[in-house]
Amino acid sequence: MKFSENWLRELVNPEVDTQGIVDQITMAGLEVDEVDPAAKDFSGVVVGEILTAEQHPNADKLQVCKVTNGTEEFQVVCGAPNARAGLKTAFAQVGAVLPTPDGKEFKIKKAKLRQVESFGMLCAEDELGISEDHGGIMELSADAPVGTCIREYLNLNDQIIDVDLTPNRGDCLSISGLAREVGVLNKAPVTFVADNETAAVIDDTFPVELKDAADCPRYVGRVIRGINPQAETPLWMKQKLERSGVRSIDPVVDVTNYVLLELGQPMHAFDLDKLSGGIVVRRAEQGEKLTLLDGQEVELNADTLAITDASGPVAMAGIMGGEPTSVTAETQNIFLESAFFNPISIAGRARSYGLHTDSSHRFERGVDWQLQTRAVNRATELLLEIVGGEAGPVVETANADELPAERQVYLRHSKVNSMLAFEMPAEEIEEILTRLGLGVESTSTEGEWHISVPSYRFDIAIEVDLIEELARVYGYNNLPVRTPTASMPIKEKDESKVSIHNVRRTLISLGYQEAITYSFIEAGLQKQFDDKYDGIALANPISAEMAIMRTSIWPGLVKALQYNQNRQQGRVRMFETGQRFLPSDNGEIVQENVIAGLISGGRDPEGWNAGKELVDFFDIKGDLEQLLALGGAAEQFSFESDRHVALHPGQSAAIKFAGETIGYIGALHPNLVKDLSLNGSVYLFEINRTALCQGKVSKYTEISKFPESRRDLALIVDEQVTFDSIRQIAEKQAGEFIKNVTLFDVYQGQGIEKGRKSLALGLTWQHPSRTLNDEEINTATDAVISALAIEFSASLRE
Repeated sequence: MKFSENWLRELVNPEVDTQGIVDQITMAGLEVDEVDPAAKDFSGVVVGEILTAEQHPNADKLQVCKVTNGTEEFQVVCGAPNARAGLKTAFAQVGAVLPTPDGKEFKIKKAKLRQVESFGMLCAEDELGISEDHGGIMELSADAPVGTCIREYLNLNDQIIDVDLTPNRGDCLSISGLAREVGVLNKAPVTFVADNETAAVIDDTFPVELKDAADCPRYVGRVIRGINPQAETPLWMKQKLERSGVRSIDPVVDVTNYVLLELGQPMHAFDLDKLSGGIVVRRAEQGEKLTLLDGQEVELNADTLAITDASGPVAMAGIMGGEPTSVTAETQNIFLESAFFNPISIAGRARSYGLHTDSSHRFERGVDWQLQTRAVNRATELLLEIVGGEAGPVVETANADELPAERQVYLRHSKVNSMLAFEMPAEEIEEILTRLGLGVESTSTEGEWHISVPSYRFDIAIEVDLIEELARVYGYNNLPVRTPTASMPIKEKDESKVSIHNVRRTLISLGYQEAITYSFIEAGLQKQFDDKYDGIALANPISAEMAIMRTSIWPGLVKALQYNQNRQQGRVRMFETGQRFLPSDNGEIVQENVIAGLISGGRDPEGWNAGKELVDFFDIKGDLEQLLALGGAAEQFSFESDRHVALHPGQSAAIKFAGETIGYIGALHPNLVKDLSLNGSVYLFEINRTALCQGKVSKYTEISKFPESRRDLALIVDEQVTFDSIRQIAEKQAGEFIKNVTLFDVYQGQGIEKGRKSLALGLTWQHPSRTLNDEEINTATDAVISALAIEFSASLRE
């Protein structure tokens, strides 16, 4: 919004210069974009009167004028087409200094144009830097005092300030609102425009009906008859309008625009004789047409609020009036309107028609809902002064139930001090809020107030809004700067747990890539991968292929493998951490965090020195064992042969922890490989993430200085017996100094009966403080052999 500094100082005149005002309102949240002078610097220009204007003897487009400055007469050669006898204009005398377009200046000197002397210059507005108009020399009012300095006559010693207001500060979209702010910031008195009621001298009214009272709860109108359509807008009003960026049109329109700028209330004046029936405020019917004041014909949408009469729409409510009922040079009777529109009903409507008007700009942000009658009274006062006429009574049509309610906000002194980080005295709080126009009422509790919010401050609704106002007025730059302090205790970290970050990093180091797959899968695929749980069906699935919540990550990873293989990716290693969704007996969804991996293709990346072997079960088992070892408690995990619907019957195992199954590992079932058209064998694992991340706290153990003792055993056992079960018994029977049990050979074939196999074990002992003797080693070895013979019918291979 642009405004004139001189106009502002008519209402409030603090003892600060232009820059001081600019700095103050900017720091108060009303950012100033630009400050421009009303005119460029010039001197020596006065009001002159052309006494005679005759044709130049040597030029067709020049005139020789006789001009007076009130005391002397001068001959001036002028080329302006509107130069004529009797015209009062801006006269730059010899010695005057004028601005140039490039920011420099030049001095008026006596000159000779086509052999005729010229003593001065008659000026256009652009030559004085007032505007860019160069249509002719300036035409001043007939009552302009000849000889007066043009800067004084036109009040050009003024600054035009452009303020960029935030949407919540619609109360400052008027000179009165800005004056209130400046007065508060400077503790200066503000002279607001008096609310003078003009008595009705005729009884004429015009009926108004509110069909959509929720969108327009108040509509104020007044009939004025017998205005003078030939009257002119006074110079002072034109200046204030133009310096606010509003073009002067005619006295009636200028007055409504002036009231908008002065009070912040948009208004409209209809030609009363062009209205029929009565005013009805309603939503437009889809497709109704209206020709606007700018000549544009629009088709109204059904969500647009319209001002209508018996003939149809005559204005777009809160946006723009219609051309057919507009005031013209022949208008003698007018109907003034001033309404309050719900901001929601106006917001966005103008933009939907490619419009943006001063009215819509204000109504979208909110207009004081108690201002309408005052605006009509002010407009009436100005109109009767300028164009005359007889005013009828002010008629208000309102729906009190739809008008905004008066608000009270509770404010605590302790909250103010807490949020502003210093002790603001209670007296200063009350003084600032009172200056802002808020009602301050102390409660029975000391340091607490009930604050009544005026109707023009629709942005104040809660306690922090009031605290923001206190900070603004006190001055953001005056608030103390304090370094915030906070207790920042170090978060306790359980060292027995393995972080998922370490799990991811380990898998990536093993050549895996992390995948993220959908949590929803196709129902048939779900059954192929899990026969234990029925997947939870979605109420509104995106598609049939994403209709079931997964009970395993495997389907997503296998589909990702299929996608990659279809794009010539032969070697694939992927993993994913995520949730699987399991139904429960009580109807709740159990969300279990798991981590799954998949490998397929070559064991090594393709290269001249790489082998051609394909991955097998022991590749993925080895990768998983590295994960299990991260917590230092690998011995707590074990693998047991088990069946899973998605895995190969002969190459699948359950992963155990503390006796419970926490996952599965194995080769993808051949039927699935075939159904999904996969290339080669696929190996997978899936394990509960919580169990995987279990570990133990490391502790220091001194390295023994004494030699190890080893015994190798070749045992013949049934082929179904696993090394893991043998290892557990061997570790249990070998005594406390057993250090390691390893399997270094497996043999089936000649010399071993069918259904049996030979396992070669290496048992290693070490004492921390002495060397173990042969007797101790032999005793421990015999104990292991005896226990294995009893448990598994194991015998030593001869």
